[in-house]
This record gives sequence, C-alpha cells and structure tokens, in this order.
Amino acid sequence: MDPSRKRNTGRLLTLIVVVGVVVLLVANAHLLYVAFSSQPACVTHIDGEGQPGTYRAAKSAC
Repeated sequence: MDPSRKRNTGRLLTLIVVVGVVVLLVANAHLLYVAFSSQPACVTHIDGEGQPGTYRAAKSAC
C-alpha cells in the first residue's frame, strides 16, 4: 500500500472519530439544556383511591 494513501486513510478515520465525539458532546449538552430549562406544568390528578391497574401521582408537587 502506498504510504500517502495509508496516511490519508488514517486522517479520514481520525476525522470520523472526532466528528462522532463532537456529535455526542453536542447531543448531551442539548439534553442537559432541555432538562434544566424546561419546567413541566402541574397536572391535576384525582385524590383518593384509584381504579385497580391505573397509575396515579404518588405525591402532588403543586
């Protein structure tokens, strides 16, 4: 194999890895931003006993 071709292949692989790492970092930064900037509104729920098999709020945050 030609040394210049081997060098170009190495550079391409390095570039692909660097781009992949940058994409992961940006995606995680976006998830953190959304997690800290969003504040879900309070949802009303029924107090008292619920129907069997249904999910209910454990404790109201409002």
